[in-house]
Amino acid sequence: MRIKSWLGLVVAPVVVLATQGILYSMVTPACGAQMRLHMHLVAAVALVIVAIFAVVAFSECSLRRGEPASPDHDGAEAPVPRRFLSDMAAAVSGISCLVIVGMWFAMWVLGPCEIY
Repeated sequence: MRIKSWLGLVVAPVVVLATQGILYSMVTPACGAQMRLHMHLVAAVALVIVAIFAVVAFSECSLRRGEPASPDHDGAEAPVPRRFLSDMAAAVSGISCLVIVGMWFAMWVLGPCEIY
């Protein structure tokens, strides 16, 4: 098992959750100072980190494309779990990028002092 798949599969969602927690804790100071730059920087750094994990996961996924998709093959080693993990890492890291973009879009549309 290679570490490349686990970065996109496990670390990318952890980065998304950490980003959400950090952004939530920054709302009150950003409202008091009327400045959202720090929040945008946190979202941008998180997006870059998760995008790097996504690129690594997609490259690992494309390397595994030639492996058989079923366990019924003549090879000595069963590569199906590695291919499945690389596909899932690419999907999870891609969705993690979309989640961060969605949180960032909400920061652009809504100010930190918006009360419903």
